[in-house]
Amino acid sequence: MTITHFRQVDWIVAWDDNLNSHCYLQGSDLVFDGNQITHVGRSYDGAADLVVKGAGLCLIPGLVDVHAHPASEMFYRGIREDHSVREHFMTGLYERSCAYAIEPEDLQVGAEVAYADLMLSGVTTLVDITFPYPGWTEIIERSGLRLYAAPGFNTARWYRDNAHELKYHEDVAAGRRGFEAALKLIDQLRAHPSGRLSGVISPVQIDNNNAEMLVDSHAAARDRGLPWTTHVAQSVLEHQEMVRRHGITPVQYLAQLGLLGEGTILGHAITIDQSSWIRWHSDQDLGLLGDSGTAVAHCPTPFMRYGTTLEHFGKYLDAGVVLAIGTDTIPHNMLEDLRYAAILGRVASRDGHVASTADVFHAGTVGGARALMRDDLGKLAVGAKADIVVLNARHPQMQPLRDPLKSLIHSAAERAVKDVYIDGHLVVCDHQVLTLDRDGAADKMAECQRRMERNVPNNDYLGRTSLEISPLSLPLLTK
Repeated sequence: MTITHFRQVDWIVAWDDNLNSHCYLQGSDLVFDGNQITHVGRSYDGAADLVVKGAGLCLIPGLVDVHAHPASEMFYRGIREDHSVREHFMTGLYERSCAYAIEPEDLQVGAEVAYADLMLSGVTTLVDITFPYPGWTEIIERSGLRLYAAPGFNTARWYRDNAHELKYHEDVAAGRRGFEAALKLIDQLRAHPSGRLSGVISPVQIDNNNAEMLVDSHAAARDRGLPWTTHVAQSVLEHQEMVRRHGITPVQYLAQLGLLGEGTILGHAITIDQSSWIRWHSDQDLGLLGDSGTAVAHCPTPFMRYGTTLEHFGKYLDAGVVLAIGTDTIPHNMLEDLRYAAILGRVASRDGHVASTADVFHAGTVGGARALMRDDLGKLAVGAKADIVVLNARHPQMQPLRDPLKSLIHSAAERAVKDVYIDGHLVVCDHQVLTLDRDGAADKMAECQRRMERNVPNNDYLGRTSLEISPLSLPLLTK
């Protein structure tokens, strides 16, 4: 074991158990031995194998990203930013999912770029919700991330044959096979010698799974002591479909099945009964979430592109909901999502005191750790894992350094990330990823995207091209 001593660090975002909060320390030391933090506080005079001078540095805990689709979302760069379908209450999710299909062998390329981008934005723990693809286990192991794989499965899939409806093709047998394969993969990762790999059991969407699959997969998660996640209340269309089937909201349906509570992470939970997009007759959803200790993975980026957001961050907190943050989509920049969570929380509430910098940072660290049922992540404290982000406190975008987190989240973002340690291992050094070939993988992405776009007319119900579904932002001159 190597003992690493950060000495006289300008700023440390440390955890205080008495206040149940992150706090600032100035001119202090942090020490980790192997993969565990052993000292945070005033001067340390014990042994050390490596001493790092802390002048010009700020240490923060690694960020915990509880909801992302890294392998696939990279290929929508330049496609999804303006893609919105009016007949689907502005979401473009269903049209893209039905029209675009990525070649399975290309997904590892997307993951390599996205994993690197996430680490460069300070993410040390990631929940990767992905339908399994060739090479996924290899890229997970090589990345160095503390990774919770969430191999997806469904008992139905979406399809479209007109502009306004979303329809479902059921294949329960395929869903069962996917479920069994997911359990096998998760059990394999949990046995990995690194100790940093685990899993989340994930029937991918509430509307694409029957009750038996939801209940059985939840029971499997509880038997293994693992989190369970699904996309819930992510669109008006989903709400309408669940009401058509069951007469109640998606959140109320999960409550009826007994699936809310600690360890359950709901992807998005935006279109709840009192959302301005829904205005359902009940007012129960927030209470059900908060009273049960259910976690919500708040991912501001995809929804703000459709013109909507969580309504609102402060209301969810006040209800007792465990709020965590996910990146979901491009640009896979956790610090930008923290900023958007703060800004949109204030816009939605019309209150500049809602979604403070401290609130969103808490959600992106210990909030995510709590969602994953971990008390040793998302904090710089004795006994916590050595998942540490080293910031260049002298970066021009951090200056003047009156309040490091405000400078980081609202100005500097990933530009200030210097080094990243995961489980005590250096994976980013001087803003360069050591474990992955980000640039090499990025070079391959253009051809992968072209392959995906060539097949769009074969998948789209109208036979449209990708450019017809998602035009370029400016006219292309041919003269």
